[in-house]
Amino acid sequence: MPLKLIKRIFAPIWKTWFFTLFVISFVLLYPFFYITIKTQHLNTTFKIKRIWSACIAYGSFVFPKLIYKSKSKKMPQPCVFVGNHTSYLDIVLSTFYIDHLALYMGKAELLKAPLFKTFFKGMDITVNRKSIKDSHRAFIKAGEEIDKGRSMVIYPEGTISTYGKLRPFKNGPFKLAIEKQVPIVPVVNLNNWELLQNGGYFKSNGCFGVAKTVILEPIETKGMTEENLVDLRERVFKLINDTLHEYNGTKN
Repeated sequence: MPLKLIKRIFAPIWKTWFFTLFVISFVLLYPFFYITIKTQHLNTTFKIKRIWSACIAYGSFVFPKLIYKSKSKKMPQPCVFVGNHTSYLDIVLSTFYIDHLALYMGKAELLKAPLFKTFFKGMDITVNRKSIKDSHRAFIKAGEEIDKGRSMVIYPEGTISTYGKLRPFKNGPFKLAIEKQVPIVPVVNLNNWELLQNGGYFKSNGCFGVAKTVILEPIETKGMTEENLVDLRERVFKLINDTLHEYNGTKN
């Protein structure tokens, strides 16, 4: 039997296990999420989120490999984490390199999911990207969280890239970092899409393996103004794109 056919048969089986594990572990941890979010003990919530991520990753035999290009493994706080978005694994595995409380900016559709509504509404920031007004609200909220010493995780492509090819970056996270004068931490997800690919359930990739993530040197924004926004955005884009080329041999 050809290897390609074996992978095609195995992928939906593995993905079914992955998502079953995702839901079961979330339901088991939900009381702890609910209590800590309602009482605003978000540092504890984030620690529980790390446990949840570990259950999902190791339970589905996905093993994170962190490659630090930064001088220190300790991340600046607060900061804005900016990474390429290739898979739902990007979010799951981010807690392995984020060492302090960080909130995520995600699509508003997440509020429609049962149980998840309380989780995302209390812990993260949702945004309807089609609404300028809602995008502005989310930006203001993110700034308020940074003022409290909390970091933000934002994927500047605005959507998942099915085959890991880098899409153009939006201005939001870079404008936020400059306005709040906090560092940008570029993160490169090298092969998550090869393990869990966005797309048709029976057509896309789904497999256990080693998930490789490169954490680049933080970029200071102190002294930058909105005039530096485009240069900063393009600088981060190039860093991530060059790192993808260095490790994967692919480049836009």
